[in-house]
Order: sequence, then structure tokens, then C-alpha cells
Amino acid sequence: MKVGIIGIFLIFITWLAPGQTVLEGSEVSKRGDLRLMFYNLENCFDCFDDSLKLDNEFLPTGERHWTWDKYQRKLNRISKVIMAAGGWEFPDLIGLCEIENRFVLDGIFAHGRLNKIGYKMLHKESPDRRGIDVALLYQPEIFQPLHTHFIPLIYPNEKESTTREILYVKAKLHSSDTLHVFVNHWPSRWGGQLKSEHKRLAAARLLRQKVDSIYQESPKAKLLIMGDFNDYPENESIKSVLNATAVSGKIKKQQLYNLADGFVRKGSIGSHKYQGKWGMLDQFIVSGNLLDKSAVLYCKPDGMSVFAPDYLLEKDETYFGVKPFRTFVGYRYHGGFSDHLPVILDFWRK
Repeated sequence: MKVGIIGIFLIFITWLAPGQTVLEGSEVSKRGDLRLMFYNLENCFDCFDDSLKLDNEFLPTGERHWTWDKYQRKLNRISKVIMAAGGWEFPDLIGLCEIENRFVLDGIFAHGRLNKIGYKMLHKESPDRRGIDVALLYQPEIFQPLHTHFIPLIYPNEKESTTREILYVKAKLHSSDTLHVFVNHWPSRWGGQLKSEHKRLAAARLLRQKVDSIYQESPKAKLLIMGDFNDYPENESIKSVLNATAVSGKIKKQQLYNLADGFVRKGSIGSHKYQGKWGMLDQFIVSGNLLDKSAVLYCKPDGMSVFAPDYLLEKDETYFGVKPFRTFVGYRYHGGFSDHLPVILDFWRK
């Protein structure tokens, strides 16, 4: 169900301060015909104990002193970000990561006007030891799933998956196009980038195998890959193994193009800041035929943006400029939104 312009305008008047930045490098009025969003929610846990997961730190008595009030505040804030990020209408497709379970997911979309939209949810409890999952939310009149598969990631020399899966969805769009969507949250850099790199290389190989199998079956397939890859566009996992490159020269239909490649070098804010440096851990990667302007539905090489309103940022006292207004700094509750900023991608209809 689409929400009228007046309704969304009231949300913006209520939520955004005058003169506030809405999209880094873009304006809400320039929204495309189809808007996609990806957001890492930074440890969006409930405050109840799950005996099968390592979630004790997110209990009222845990190290983070995570209470019901703090949890509800987090859900309310995330829901407002989703509403604002849509522009004059809500996002059509939303990828999320670092959510604990379906209870949390339902809670986010019960706040504000989100419960009026009728989003459908694709989610599954992952084998991740901490219990964090990925999910895809969609408006059913625009996006109709035909096939869904949570692809398990099993590291070399291990017998079973111990991390979140890659969510794959084949769907029919309202434009009659078929779209293959992947939602990713690759293994973290915990313990150091080099020490953990083999895990992300394994994720990249798994994803590349699935991409190749789709192309083998359907050479003209349109692919959209989104997620927090815990690697940057120039890292081996993405640049070499997945073979996702920056957009340049003649577009090849079966080539994967990383719309986040070069984003920060162009002077734009990134989706994540580490030790004073902005970077793009959160990325949109598309197949070349989604960049074909003669197609019914397409995206532009510069169609990706970082959603960076003032309220998602705070002054960076240690380094310079601003940084994401996060929920926790270490184990200390900070009261913000997330340590990542949402990323946006617009598609256009011919």
C-alpha cells in the first residue's frame, strides 16, 4: 500500500529539523521509481535470554545493561530512519542485518506508520552463535518472491555453518522484470582484518558460485547484491573473488559492478567510520544489464547514496568532522541509532 505525499510530508515535518541534510549528494525529490535500502542495525537485540544463543550481554543484568526501555527506544529510532529514508514514499525493498530474531523485526515495523504499509518479511533464524540474522522486507504489490533460499556458509574444514546465511530471493517485479536479490552480512573483522579474511573469502566464493549458476541457467539474469560485507570494495574478497568492479568503460551485461567502489574517494561520506576514516562496508553490487538505460527497469552508475541526516551523526571528538551516532561505544550505552549509516539505491522505469 502506497502512502500519500501529504502523509509522508507530515512525517518529515515531525522528524526532520529545518535545513537538515536528507541524502548525502542527493535530494529526496530525486527519488527513483523504486527505492532500495540496506541498513546494519548495530546489535538490534531484544532483552530476553535465548538459551541457544550467546546473547547474555544484551540482558538487563548483562554487561550492556540492555533494558526494555532502551530496546524500545532503539526500535522506535530505527523505524523513523526507515520512514525518512524512503523520501516521499516508504522504501520498496529493505535489506537489514544485525537483527536478533523475528520478534525484533516485527517490533521495528510495529512502530509509527510502518505498521500501515503491509511489508512482507523474509527471515530465518540463522546458525550464528550470537543469534544475529539478515532479513529482506518488501512491498508485495511491487515485489513478488518466486523462490527463496538461505544459503549456508560453511568454512573450509568445518562440517556445519556457524554464521549467518546469504539470503537469496528470485522475484517478479511490478515491471514484469525478474530480479535475483542477495542479502549479505559477511563475517566480521573481529580479531583483525588479516586473521579473519579467510572467512570473507569463503563467503565471496560461495556468492560467486551462486551468481555463476544463475548465469548458466539464465544468461540475461538481472542481479542485485546488497549487504554489509565487512570488507571494502578494493579488498580481495570483493574485487578479485566476487569480481565486482567499479563502473567504467563499456558495460558488460554479465559483469558485476560495485556502485560503492570509489564512493568515498569522490568526496562523499561513507557508511561506516573507523579510526577517523570513512569507508564503504555497506554496498550495492549490480549486474551490467541493470545499468542498461534501454531496459524497462534500470539503475544509474551514481544512483547509490548514503542516507546521512544530521540526527544520524555526531561530532567526532577524537578525529575530525562527524561520525555515526551509534547505540554503544564499546559496552557503554550511548543512546544513538547505529554505527552504520543506511545506503540507498534508486531504480528507474523507462
